[in-house]
Amino acid sequence: MSGSEQARKTAEGLTERSFSPGFGNEHSSEAVPGALPHGRNSPQRAPLGLYAEQLSGSAFTEPRADNRRSWLYRIRPSAAHPAFVRTGNGALRSAPFTEAVPDPNRLRWNPLPEPEPGTDWLAGLWTLGGNGDVTQRSGMAVHLYHADTSMRRVFGNSDGELLIVPERGGLLLVTELGLLPVRPGEVALVPRGVRFRVELLDATARGYVCENYGRPFQLPDLGPIGANGLANARDFLAPVAAFEDVEGPVEVVNKYCGNLWTATYGHSPLDVVAWHGNHTPYVYDLRRFNVIGSISYDHPDPSIFTVLTSPSDTPGLAGVDFVVFAPRWLVGEDTFRPPYFHRNVMSEYMGLIEGAYDAKAEGFVPGGGSLHTMMSAHGPDRETFDRASAAELKPQKIDDGLAFMFETRWPVTTTAQAASAGHLQTGYDSVWEGLERHFRP
Repeated sequence: MSGSEQARKTAEGLTERSFSPGFGNEHSSEAVPGALPHGRNSPQRAPLGLYAEQLSGSAFTEPRADNRRSWLYRIRPSAAHPAFVRTGNGALRSAPFTEAVPDPNRLRWNPLPEPEPGTDWLAGLWTLGGNGDVTQRSGMAVHLYHADTSMRRVFGNSDGELLIVPERGGLLLVTELGLLPVRPGEVALVPRGVRFRVELLDATARGYVCENYGRPFQLPDLGPIGANGLANARDFLAPVAAFEDVEGPVEVVNKYCGNLWTATYGHSPLDVVAWHGNHTPYVYDLRRFNVIGSISYDHPDPSIFTVLTSPSDTPGLAGVDFVVFAPRWLVGEDTFRPPYFHRNVMSEYMGLIEGAYDAKAEGFVPGGGSLHTMMSAHGPDRETFDRASAAELKPQKIDDGLAFMFETRWPVTTTAQAASAGHLQTGYDSVWEGLERHFRP
């Protein structure tokens, strides 16, 4: 049985009981009855001969609402490992991004080419760009991935959390806290420091990753929307405990301050038998997003499509937002319905999971992406403008595409490899040619 066949069999065997619903919940789970202690976190002797260990994703003294931590009860403590040594970064890069001069131009890429045979998810990470400083836990990075081989090694990211957006091919995330399958149309988040392995559910896989160095993603406040809408907390699924009791050499890779380090353990570190807390991976089905829109006139700002936000110290200014353009009805009267022309102090990287995007007639394809960095003017192309300006304004269902955006407060500087990539489209500016003068004084 191939690796992908085994991963598919494992994923298909998961049921509703294999997940714990709720965003930010205090989850608890045990793979073996009696493994989870009650009444205390660190008893003198943990149950079943396990080791108690806390994994903190925030400072101890952060406010309770912001505090992220989980208690893990594992076969061996994480401290039991040899020294890490530097290994090659491949096409993975981290902030600060200084390889290329920040470029104010609008940029668009085709999908990554097919991976070289034997490329696993970690080796297939390819950094497009980002901002901030990974050593200061500030900013973000945009990565793409392509892979044709399941990982045998285990990966952990000390630099930030990873929001994984599959575009082609499903993944099985085998994490310290349990199993999470994620398929195109869904997203998965692995918190800072949680170790995991990526197994392929199909022959190849391709997609996007937002690496968030800053404050953890949270659900956005709803303000006057009220108590319900956008992404509902109950639709986020955390794993339940599932452990590996494996003796023998296992390579463990740690991303630390922008570089990859490797060590060979004598056992699998995915050996957590029970756990409780709120620093946990999760998966979310984007089709469950409850879209809010105008039922009178004008096109609302795209912030109404925010799934997750990483706040900054300035209220309302996100370090990074994750936004989805999900199927929805358009009914606005006397309204230009596609996204309007605009310039934005925020920077926008946009990707396409399936179908087409209603503001671009062609050229923006699944697996590809566009970057409109700070104050770069953008909007619908000429063909879309002409069509939308003349359209009969009857109720219209947009259900043939699923696009998303990583929006960030700082300019996105591309990597040298992104600025010179063979799949970087030339002549992107031409999509706005032919927007004619219509002014009639």
